[in-house]
Amino acid sequence: MTASDFHHVPVLLAETVEGLNIQPGGVYVDCTAGGGGHSSAIAALLPEGRLISLDRDPDAVAAASARIGPAAAGQWEVVHAPFSELDAVLRERGLEPGSVQGILADLGVSSHQIDTAERGFSFAHDGPLDMRMDPSTGESAADLLARIDERDLVALLFANDEGRARRIARAIVAARAEAPLERTAQLADLIESVARRTGRTHPATKTFQALRIAINAEDDQLARLLDDAVRWLAPGGRLALITFHSGEDRPVKRRLARLAVDCLCPPSAPICQCSWEPQLRLVRRKGWTAGPQELAENPRARSARLRVAERTDHPHQPLPPEVRRAS
Repeated sequence: MTASDFHHVPVLLAETVEGLNIQPGGVYVDCTAGGGGHSSAIAALLPEGRLISLDRDPDAVAAASARIGPAAAGQWEVVHAPFSELDAVLRERGLEPGSVQGILADLGVSSHQIDTAERGFSFAHDGPLDMRMDPSTGESAADLLARIDERDLVALLFANDEGRARRIARAIVAARAEAPLERTAQLADLIESVARRTGRTHPATKTFQALRIAINAEDDQLARLLDDAVRWLAPGGRLALITFHSGEDRPVKRRLARLAVDCLCPPSAPICQCSWEPQLRLVRRKGWTAGPQELAENPRARSARLRVAERTDHPHQPLPPEVRRAS
């Protein structure tokens, strides 16, 4: 796998670089290396710094590694790991919490993954029902659909805002009783036969998204990242997160907002008793979205939103478990 083989256009690139406020000698972490687009832009601004890029997709690791030129050798490292292992990856490299100037995570599926039929992410290209970010581990979407209970499948689809969850789940259970569901086109055609198309959106869109999120434990991965990232940032360090759908953006928005308030007491409390000090400062409350030029060049950026927060100089405090769960 070379950089040219891995096609992925980094979204909100200029806004991300600006939001990270890159310091030439700083330590930065790109938790989602992808094809190396964001990482290479960051590395170019680090003449004396250090960049560690992570990705759970072996293709992405190979593509990003291929972009490391002689000038960045020894300065930019690409690691095959999910960002839920951020803590272990940084400790293994001799870093200490509070020593990182910037952390980035682009939470969307890559163009390479969508456009490569063999990866099974898209109903637009017939391929095996796989959807694993790391094809070397875990169960595929076909495996999940073969074993999941109908009630659990309904809950999974409802959690992804699929209003026709019961109808789709019933059709999937009936179909698998006749033959295994093993191909993306097979599943997409089945859903289209029972769920009416609305506008230009294919009726299988939310089902495929829900399966991808479940297969890759994306909700758990994001929760771990949100727990760990703030602890690793130095005062003044920036956390930049790019989301692509409401299921990603809601927890990111809520967690950043919680970490930026100066009191965690219930509104009914007469006086503050929590001793909480804000851990973050929101750099731009509503974040950034793609402008007209980027949308014209890359329509897939239309749902992307960048949120950036800056670490305060208060000592690190983890959110209380009950507040973390609520956010």
